[in-house]
Amino acid sequence: MLQAADILAYRAQAVPVGDDQVPHLELCREIARRFNHLFGEVFPEPQALLTRAPRLPGTDGRKMSKSYGNAIFLSDDAKAVHTKVDAMLTDPQRTHRHIPGNPEVCPVFATHKVFSDSETITWADHGCRTAAIGCRDCKGRLREGLLAILAPIAERRAAFSADPAQVETLLDEGAVRARAASGETLRVVRSRLGLGR
Repeated sequence: MLQAADILAYRAQAVPVGDDQVPHLELCREIARRFNHLFGEVFPEPQALLTRAPRLPGTDGRKMSKSYGNAIFLSDDAKAVHTKVDAMLTDPQRTHRHIPGNPEVCPVFATHKVFSDSETITWADHGCRTAAIGCRDCKGRLREGLLAILAPIAERRAAFSADPAQVETLLDEGAVRARAASGETLRVVRSRLGLGR
């Protein structure tokens, strides 16, 4: 219910979620439909906004999650990324470098498919299937790609860390906009329910 309230308060049209969250969003959509049926159109039915990778594998092959301890964070420095990528599981059947692998069961390849360019994905796929590359080679290329993606994020984080007053200003401005939007929604809902202030 709290998730639904966070979505409906702003009358969201679309909500970026992982595929494991779609059932929770459906509950929100049902609440919106029911309210609209009983009291008139107020809430849009929010649609799930899925990316081309609606679920990212963690370093251990399960869904990436902070609670599982298998996540690579946007705040990770190069050393942390290096350590986490090196520890990633690979195709369990590929016990030696000379054995061809199946990239479709490898979390490293699944991560390549999300973050690497098409040339690197083709290189990793072919190299794994033919044993032309080893898992260390594949992880090394993934690490380079991830660090290139994370570098500008790290720069922005450093700039914000250096100016906490700017962060507070941005948060305050966002809170004002959020209160205005949710306040208008609450006003409409109270009116439809026949409730006074």
